[in-house]
Amino acid sequence: MNIAMWGKALRIIPRVSKTEWKALDPIAKWLIATRSAVFLMTVFSAIIGGLLTIGVGKFDVLRFALCVLGLVFAHATNNLVNDFTDSIRGVDKNNYFRTMYGPQPLEHGLWSKKQMLIVIFWTGLIAVLCGIALIMLSGIGVLVFMLAGAFFVLFYTWPLKLIGLGELAVLIVWGPLMVGGTYLAITGDWSLNAALIGAVYAIGPTTVLFGKHTDKLNEDKIKHIYTLPVILGEPASRAFVIALMIAQPVFVIVLFVLGFVGYPMLIVLLGIPMIIETVHIFSKERPVKKPVDFPAAIWPTYLSALAFRCNRTVGGLFVVGLIINLLIK
Repeated sequence: MNIAMWGKALRIIPRVSKTEWKALDPIAKWLIATRSAVFLMTVFSAIIGGLLTIGVGKFDVLRFALCVLGLVFAHATNNLVNDFTDSIRGVDKNNYFRTMYGPQPLEHGLWSKKQMLIVIFWTGLIAVLCGIALIMLSGIGVLVFMLAGAFFVLFYTWPLKLIGLGELAVLIVWGPLMVGGTYLAITGDWSLNAALIGAVYAIGPTTVLFGKHTDKLNEDKIKHIYTLPVILGEPASRAFVIALMIAQPVFVIVLFVLGFVGYPMLIVLLGIPMIIETVHIFSKERPVKKPVDFPAAIWPTYLSALAFRCNRTVGGLFVVGLIINLLIK
């Protein structure tokens, strides 16, 4: 086992050669192939949903654990399905953006189609089993969220991403679906409060995807993949992300004023310096070549990497604010 590689794969998407890949253990391969470094956004959504159930005195450790595990494996399945679908459709060929920032199992010859389908099956099965367990524990209402999640897992790459709906899908999935779904799976009740709080958090993951699609705007345009950045163009896309980043702390203030969250949630405002720094970068045209001071291991993800860094900070403060709110009750 290469535990050091596990840690690296959870921080960034490591580039590995075929020889290095063959020497890795199955867990390291899975973590790299599923792009596990971005699972933090999903874990944050589950934690936010879980913390909200503590506030109403209905937290359940087993159900929360099943939510975290199920959502992470659903996210992993989505990433694998994306790579498989884009590969068989020919999207990831000819040094496409996806093959530049990390190993694409099929395009780089790391797995055969059969091997990848097997990994997709077992990864997806774990997510499904977690969902079934939650249905048995919390009721049929969980099935609605499970089916909605399955829809986005299977159809995000085709056709949603191709028709400018991928960004909206992220806002829905990482917000009302994950946060609201976690709350429902633990308590058995739907909560508009949880859905709204989740939607405000989901602005962060949406900026990450928007940044990624802006990073590869030119490549997508050639491939006739009409993400929102392709439709809007780079200047408008960067402006849209800036608006989203500014809107997130504003909406936190609105939630506080309306009584949906307590004053400890205003700790999110400590993330404003990071937001300002990121907004400053997004206000400039994306560089064609890697900036001298930018990590080579991350390039060509640039706007997406910076948006992820910002979301990690603001999302972390989001969680801290909810924890403090519980402690002072």
